[in-house]
Amino acid sequence: MPFIELRDVSKLFGAVPHQAVKLLEEGWTKERLAKEKQLVLGVNRVSLQIEEGEIFVIMGLSGSGKSTLVRMLNRLIEPSSGEIRVRDKNIMHMTPQELRDLRRKTISMVFQKFALLPHRTVLNNTEFGLEVQGVPKKERKEKALRALHLVGLGDWADKMPDELSGGMQQRVGLARALANEPEVLLMDEAFSALDPLIRRSMQDELLELQLKMKKTIIFITHDLDEALRIGDKIALMRDGAVVQVGTPEEIMIHPANEYVERFVEDVDLSKVLTAEHVMRRPETISPDRGPRVALQFMRDLGISNLFVVDRSRTLLGVISAEDASEAVRTNKSLGDIVIADVPRVSPQTLLADLFELCGAAKLPVAVVNDSNRLVGVIVRGAVLGALAGQITRTEVSANVTEVTS
Repeated sequence: MPFIELRDVSKLFGAVPHQAVKLLEEGWTKERLAKEKQLVLGVNRVSLQIEEGEIFVIMGLSGSGKSTLVRMLNRLIEPSSGEIRVRDKNIMHMTPQELRDLRRKTISMVFQKFALLPHRTVLNNTEFGLEVQGVPKKERKEKALRALHLVGLGDWADKMPDELSGGMQQRVGLARALANEPEVLLMDEAFSALDPLIRRSMQDELLELQLKMKKTIIFITHDLDEALRIGDKIALMRDGAVVQVGTPEEIMIHPANEYVERFVEDVDLSKVLTAEHVMRRPETISPDRGPRVALQFMRDLGISNLFVVDRSRTLLGVISAEDASEAVRTNKSLGDIVIADVPRVSPQTLLADLFELCGAAKLPVAVVNDSNRLVGVIVRGAVLGALAGQITRTEVSANVTEVTS
């Protein structure tokens, strides 16, 4: 069961918007609604499922409906139709008190503008929301300090906002939301007001925080690079509707339509795709075979190296044709010539991080899982091709199919 689920959620602004929902079902466009009914279509029949503990990014250009959508998740904006369920409870049926409890305890929001009170210290700003809720002073101070330490600002509790950099002020805003100990964080363009270098740093910090917090984070952005960098899942919106939902890799490799394809066409694939997408099926041999058998395998396959694996495909090392020939002449076993120090990467390693390794490695680069099981081999040309923009989405998809089939 998804943690948060949206079922055919729509929002229209203007007179009698609820009656106009039927017009959406009849296929009226955003332009026709505006021209003939003076209605502004904010969100158009969106259905989404958001899993607990994931960073779910909602992105799109200005006016696509992403901010309207996120504000309906806690009913800061009232939907015109549809259902929004949190832990399978429809928030559309909540009483005013239940809705207040949802906003205080379950869902917190981090805004683009820091909105720090200039006359309050960092600590006082962080505990402000708890103060409004009537939380006792000692308890709210403890929670606020805990949140500040979590974002790396524990030593800045007594400082004033104007003594902090922009990135630090944004972290205070994040700490203020975390002090409520929510299950869900809504982050609406939270980093867009920051300078590029600070913004990148905040993205890194958010990912590090998520390893500790494991919150459900719904992150709004218009920046594709930011979405690809931090998102576990991405929903791409256009004219109030969701045009595609998927992992960053799925959206890059399998764009749903021409609009998505145009949206992602200028993205550097090497910063999105991973070793898994360009690895090849490894040619292997077991350690109980002899060097003559190894040489024959390499001749038949037209290769100069073989990976040595045990019966469970645990990587033991690699052998070269030159060493195998020498072993035949000196009557050595295969185990005597195995090179155990093989460059290894995980399937999730970004291609951009493989360039230097593949360029310097004298041996093939092995792709292994967490159990050191060999799952693929990186061919240097595939990485160089991706970095040069020569690898196509079709080729990437074919590589994954070849290795996993």
